[in-house]
Amino acid sequence: MDNQAFEMHTESTSRSLKGREWLQKEDTRGGARSLLKLFVVCLLAGLITTAISVLTLSLIYTNTATVLKEIPIQDSTVPSQLPLDIKFQFLHHMSKSKAHVYPGGEIRWAGSMPDSNQYNEAIEFGESLRKHHSKMSFATLRIRARGLRVPHWHFNANEHGYVQQGTAWIGVIDTDTTGVTTYNVTAGQVVFFPRNTVHWIKNVGEEDCVFLLFFGTHDELKTLDVDDAFFSTPEDIVARALKPRGGLSFIRTFQKAAEDQAVNLPPNLGELVHSADYAQSADDHVWRYFYDLGGSMEHPFPGGGFQWARYRANESVLSETERIYSRSIHKHEDALTLATLRIFSNELGQPHFHFNANELGYVISGCGRAGLITQSGRAIHFNVAIGDVVFFPVGTQHYLKSVCDEDLLLLLAYSTGNQLETLRMNEYFVATADHILAQLFQKDQDEFQHFS
Repeated sequence: MDNQAFEMHTESTSRSLKGREWLQKEDTRGGARSLLKLFVVCLLAGLITTAISVLTLSLIYTNTATVLKEIPIQDSTVPSQLPLDIKFQFLHHMSKSKAHVYPGGEIRWAGSMPDSNQYNEAIEFGESLRKHHSKMSFATLRIRARGLRVPHWHFNANEHGYVQQGTAWIGVIDTDTTGVTTYNVTAGQVVFFPRNTVHWIKNVGEEDCVFLLFFGTHDELKTLDVDDAFFSTPEDIVARALKPRGGLSFIRTFQKAAEDQAVNLPPNLGELVHSADYAQSADDHVWRYFYDLGGSMEHPFPGGGFQWARYRANESVLSETERIYSRSIHKHEDALTLATLRIFSNELGQPHFHFNANELGYVISGCGRAGLITQSGRAIHFNVAIGDVVFFPVGTQHYLKSVCDEDLLLLLAYSTGNQLETLRMNEYFVATADHILAQLFQKDQDEFQHFS
């Protein structure tokens, strides 16, 4: 017998079971979909995070690399460079300067130079000359026997030279109306080459000729050698200007040397030169460019003395030839005053300063102690020896003292073609009213009667 209720229950149960199976399948499918969605989300998040991380690291690396490029890497085995002693603004060791070597000699500089291959102290000294507008620089010129400092001229400076050693024949070509002046010089004498005058120096002795040179500029010296001017001019222009026999064909036979000939000495000089005339021009021409400093009057002071190559307003104290030189340097802008200073063994060149000139000096012999007080009031003291260059800016009080058994001898240059104006410590101290000194130093007024 059919049991309808049972059948209905069975059908209902069957449907219920099928529904549950479907729901379970759906739940399984939904769970799978959820897991897949979660996986995709996590994957995307991971990719985004990785991309951000990579980008961040790239930026950090780039910035770090930039910083590393900006910060020089130091070798831990080499100590970092310390700031230079301030004394090197006023002291230069010529022996450490770079030698510019040529076939016939060499040149060393103390001042602004065209290259930076100098030791740091030399660069510091050159910058000091510029900073103080010294209108001076210094060089040593060594010419080998028979060598020649070739004809040349300076665009931006007068040149004053002192013969320290040897003998030379000098030529100076001034304006068209003056023509050429030639003369011979030896140790202790001074030469003068005004700005833009063509001049040469020929060693006519058997030993090296050594010149101590001062130039009236603190900037890099601008110079043109005659051979460079020749080869830099078009051949046809040279031929038309010089009108040589053979014309342009002859000009084309000239060959420029492979190396700089600033100080010239060809190996076949004997084959090139057959006769040489070292003529001396008239005195009234020579003494415009020459001064016998070593043979001049000595001006003593307690502990030493000066010899001067300078302008003197009072010409009555000068000889005729000295008067010519005095007038010559006075008429040229930015000319220099030269002097030799001798301080006897263990004596003092007392503290003083100059109103109207910077001072640049080269130690020829002896050893000493120098000192100055800067514009900021800082006191600087240092030792000096042969070959050192010292610089004392205008208005800076300074002194020099001999500290060995030998006299201290310097060649000095002052940045003025006028009379040098100087005030010494004993002069301004004694000239100050004693009651002013008493108040300043807080000592009894009568005690200042001890100074004389």
